[in-house]
Amino acid sequence: MSGTLLLIEDDLRLAQMVAEYLRQAGFSCEHAGDGQSGLTRVQAGGVDLVVLDLMLPDMDGLQVCQRIRGFPGAVSQVPVLMLTAKGDPMDRIIGLELGADDYLPKPFEPRELLARIKAILRRKPGEAAEAKSHLSFGSLEIDRDARQVSVHGALCDLTSYQFDLLVALAERAGRVLTRDQIMEAVRGRELEAFDRSIDVHMGRIRAAIEVDPKEPKRILTVRGVGYVFAKQQD
Repeated sequence: MSGTLLLIEDDLRLAQMVAEYLRQAGFSCEHAGDGQSGLTRVQAGGVDLVVLDLMLPDMDGLQVCQRIRGFPGAVSQVPVLMLTAKGDPMDRIIGLELGADDYLPKPFEPRELLARIKAILRRKPGEAAEAKSHLSFGSLEIDRDARQVSVHGALCDLTSYQFDLLVALAERAGRVLTRDQIMEAVRGRELEAFDRSIDVHMGRIRAAIEVDPKEPKRILTVRGVGYVFAKQQD
């Protein structure tokens, strides 16, 4: 596996160590020491994944993530892996709500970072070539080839990971899936059962595709089990 990675990290020593490790694994790795230079590089294009530190000298990493992600004025839909403070679940949850695809608490093992990066990059167009390119559920349209979701013709704002979660549910419409089954379906990293990151992503997906996210009709929660994508929709 190869690709161009951008590490937005103000700790130069750590950045150099991580970049060298990732280069040895076959990636091209670039470094930005602050949020603004990182945003400028992302906007220039050609970056396959961003590793984003939460603590930066010029702006909060959450602000950088928000500007990269699908908000008004967003510069890119490139996948984002956020580095967060160890033991601070609120940073993790906020990062996921802002559109980060994954998180990794500091300090971390470079090998785990590499595994997370590979898991994210595996979720790309073409990995399910034999599957239907379009899924339709009433006004909801899922274009697997273009990796786009629309409701009543309007494009929905989803991260790469959230798109894959939605597809995993939609192609199993009517079937109740546990969180573990959902994560297995998108070939992401394994999480403990108590980890709420899947729930955060589901909330973001509902906000994008549901008429009323508080009263969802498409993605339903099965208490104590997981989620089910409704077969019958508008």
